[in-house]
Amino acid sequence: MIKKIYFQLIFFSFLFFKEAFAAESGGMPQLNPEFWISQIFWLILTFGILYVVLSKLILPKISSNLESRKSQILENIEAAEKQRGDSEAKLKEYEAIISKSKLEAKNIFNQSREKVLRDINSKKDLLNKQIDEEVAKAEQEINTLRKSAPDKINLIAIETSSELIQKLIGTEVNNSSISAIVDDLSKRSGDKYYGN
Repeated sequence: MIKKIYFQLIFFSFLFFKEAFAAESGGMPQLNPEFWISQIFWLILTFGILYVVLSKLILPKISSNLESRKSQILENIEAAEKQRGDSEAKLKEYEAIISKSKLEAKNIFNQSREKVLRDINSKKDLLNKQIDEEVAKAEQEINTLRKSAPDKINLIAIETSSELIQKLIGTEVNNSSISAIVDDLSKRSGDKYYGN
């Protein structure tokens, strides 16, 4: 590299050789050929020191800084990608939990609804059974009363008729004849009301 710089300096100095002679006559001492060797020496020395300082001290620091920044940027990008992947995984997990919760809530609602309907139906069946039993019981009581009512009515009618006749005529009457009359009347009335 130093040789290349040295060669370029010599080349440019010969290029401006003609202008240097013209400038010397015009009063420019730095272009005087007798000072060229010292100027080239100091030029090579200055640029050589500058090159050594740049190549050995400054450029390695700049390059290490660039490398560290590049590695830091790559680490940041990798961390960001990892966090993005984690976020997407968490989002999917959250969506799965929400859908699972919705499904569980729907199942619980359906199970509760079915249970309530079963309870309502069982209570309704029980109530219908109790009502049927009460109705049957009431019908049985009505039938029992219906069957026993004519006998009780006949008995009351016989007793009442016997007492009335006894009060009217003043003597006891045979209960069997009154009973036959009451039975005959009650039979006629029974046929009329009960269709027997």
